[in-house]
Amino acid sequence: MKEKVEALVREIEEFIATSATEVEQFRLKYISRKGIIPELFQQLKKASAEEKKVLGKHLNELKKSAELKFKALSAGSNTLTSVEADFDITLPPVGGKLGGIHPVSATRDRIIEIFERIGFNTSEGPEIEDDWHNFSALNFPENHPAREMQDTFFIEKNPDIALRTHTSSVQIRVMENNQPPIRTLSLGRVFRNEAISARSHCFFHQCEGLYVDENVSFVDLKQTLLHFAKEMFGKDTITRYRPSYFPFTEPSAEIDISCNICKGEGCPMCKYTGWVEIAGSGMVDPSVLENCGIDSQKYTGFAFGIGLERIAILRHQIGDIRLFSQNDIRFLKQFRTL
Repeated sequence: MKEKVEALVREIEEFIATSATEVEQFRLKYISRKGIIPELFQQLKKASAEEKKVLGKHLNELKKSAELKFKALSAGSNTLTSVEADFDITLPPVGGKLGGIHPVSATRDRIIEIFERIGFNTSEGPEIEDDWHNFSALNFPENHPAREMQDTFFIEKNPDIALRTHTSSVQIRVMENNQPPIRTLSLGRVFRNEAISARSHCFFHQCEGLYVDENVSFVDLKQTLLHFAKEMFGKDTITRYRPSYFPFTEPSAEIDISCNICKGEGCPMCKYTGWVEIAGSGMVDPSVLENCGIDSQKYTGFAFGIGLERIAILRHQIGDIRLFSQNDIRFLKQFRTL
């Protein structure tokens, strides 16, 4: 090894670089993690104690010599020649193409701001969920259609694990680990095995609210969502409730608002009805509370679910949900002021 080290010393001393590329080649060959010198240090570990004393000294000198040479080459103190630029450095700079805050992110921040002012905090959970948190604890029977493959992305070889279909799973985790009063927003990405079109996508974002305490009623739910609608869409916004069904709430209702585009007169956005659906809601089913270890005789609660993309579409009059996930700079730069 001693002869090899001496040969390398001469090789390094005689090395001449004529371009920045050759300087980088020098670094890679001799002093990078996979270079010759680190490899020699690895071989030194197999030498005897006596050999290590002699060879170690030579290797340290070789390493120091290589590092000084590289420093000199990098600084241009050797015979390094400058490389002609293939562009005119006297030309004015080209401005970068900047986007803006994504409309879904801006909508998410605005929703959090609105609900934080009335006491809601935020909660997050895993996007890959088990059957209990995504279905069973939320009163989904074994034969419920949402459990079928056409609605849910199940993890291969494990039918009990799936990509979450709603952020209600986060609410279950919150109730399992906290006793009332609970007032929280669960925000995040969810997944549905649906055809992609201008109106639907296989993934989107949800904000689900949960309020559990003593004497919580449907009136509290209505006032909370009325406050949200007026803060988000304007003080003249009107809300209405339509009876609906969700396994985890009873009674349940869909929430519509007066179309903020046509002001209730009728347009393509509201399908000429004057109303646009923004959320599903209801009183938390007592069995869901019991599943999470909360006394349903003492506590009641309400829950609601809002699609962030739907709100962003209404706020900015966007006609195609696919635009949110295409990362087109021409689309995103329109939201620089958000």
